[in-house]
Amino acid sequence: MSAGEHFREFAELVALGLLSLSFLLTLFRFVVGPTLPDRVLALDLLVTVGIGYLAVIGVRTGFTLYLDIAIALGLVGFLATVAFARFIMSRGPAGEESIEKDQQPEAEKT
Repeated sequence: MSAGEHFREFAELVALGLLSLSFLLTLFRFVVGPTLPDRVLALDLLVTVGIGYLAVIGVRTGFTLYLDIAIALGLVGFLATVAFARFIMSRGPAGEESIEKDQQPEAEKT
């Protein structure tokens, strides 16, 4: 093995270690996260970490198929984030208040 191959292998191991740490911290935020937007942001970051894993594994194995899967995961993750954002916006800034407004009789809304 040449010095370049040793450096690449070291860089791959460091990247996998940092991605693993990032995954654990993000999972903690997802479980603990006090609000729904915190959890949505954590899910989006989990998708990003998954893309990072796929990219590193793709470089490590030499198969370009992993990079194609990472691109597809990025598109699906983006669409899921947009869907969650629309869900949060439909609830309104105070959460359940906008749902309660819709259920009030018409005379009480004014």
